[in-house]
Amino acid sequence: MIIEIRAKNCFVFDEQISFSMKADMRNKKFASNVHKENHFNILKTVGIYGPNNAGKTCLVKCIRAIRQILLNKKNDLTPNIFTGNTVCDLGITFLASGRKFSYDFKYDAEKEEFLYERFAEILKDQYGNEKEVFWLVKDAIQEQYSCVDVDAVQMMPLMAKNNLLCYLIDTSKFKHLEEMKQIIVAFAGKIDIINMNNIPMKHTIELMKNQNQLQEKVVGFIRNADLYMDNFEYVSMDKIKLKAEDEGEKPEEKVLELPETIMDQIRLVSTYKGVAVPSMLFDSTGTKKIAALASYVIEGLEQGRILVVDELDSSIHFKLTRAIVAMFNNELNTSAQMIFTVHDINLMDCKKMFRKEQIWFVHKDKDGVYVYSLADFTAQQGVRDTTDVMEKYRKGALGALPDPELINSLLSIKGNVREDDADAQ
Repeated sequence: MIIEIRAKNCFVFDEQISFSMKADMRNKKFASNVHKENHFNILKTVGIYGPNNAGKTCLVKCIRAIRQILLNKKNDLTPNIFTGNTVCDLGITFLASGRKFSYDFKYDAEKEEFLYERFAEILKDQYGNEKEVFWLVKDAIQEQYSCVDVDAVQMMPLMAKNNLLCYLIDTSKFKHLEEMKQIIVAFAGKIDIINMNNIPMKHTIELMKNQNQLQEKVVGFIRNADLYMDNFEYVSMDKIKLKAEDEGEKPEEKVLELPETIMDQIRLVSTYKGVAVPSMLFDSTGTKKIAALASYVIEGLEQGRILVVDELDSSIHFKLTRAIVAMFNNELNTSAQMIFTVHDINLMDCKKMFRKEQIWFVHKDKDGVYVYSLADFTAQQGVRDTTDVMEKYRKGALGALPDPELINSLLSIKGNVREDDADAQ
């Protein structure tokens, strides 16, 4: 599970930002929203609010870049264009098999080199005291190198910088480096990142091809989300009846050239009032997105995965997004986690849904981009667990709110200009 994300000079973030999923156990409200393991307390869900083009998606991009780096894949890291600095700083703290680890690295996006990496295990006793044990420090900037596998230290200054150390050497020769590699690969492999504005159906199709309990739960999720649907299934082509304009006309051979992915989507069939129809041709955009999202949600909950969703509420009814979040917050969820960006303030509910530290904001002004939690606002500032947070947000008391003067656009379209604007001109 993700505990903290750190970023500096990455995408829109110029100064250091920290996004935390640590639970504040001084607050006893909604205890089921917290995953507790080996004295570590981690939030199961976090929602991120903010205006368009403020940086919410960039936070998701940071998580994606970290996952790609840990899995030895292309990372697409981009430094902030206004700093003139090509070195991106990224870090993550995470829980794996009941143990807490942190990994930080500096990446020169221009030279495509890792100038610094540090991996540590964080031990915590029953009294809450934490101790950091460094497994690896590879600092090509300060020329400082250390490793728990002492035989690897002499090799480190001689290694290339185009990848993490564990992907540059044969880790099977080094006990701790091999364990470190297994830990980060297993952790990063559990992260699924999707954008609801461009969510692929492929994942759901692959699950629907297999006749098993997971498939049944995916179908149940989709049917429960669409009140009018009788069934949802992946069928053979002979069960799909498509009417031709001229039944005597032989189909052109070009139809056989349809990509397999399109054929797979045609075989996804929704049933309404006993009539089976191809989902891609009949279902609404919202229903298609629910069908695509269903596999990620069910698999995430069943297998304890980390689901990161950009624009969760895109084309999805607010009751459904609320229900999905509730599934992850539920006490029956023992290991899955969800991070999502959202605009729907119906989810911003500290009375029935969230702890304060589960609501985050991204705010941008002329000086920079800021990432902060609702928990940063104290009772003295008028924000309590019983506060109407939605109303506070509407009034701009929490920031991270657009202030569009759309009336000016309307007046200009109508050929009218307000007097104060005319004076300014």
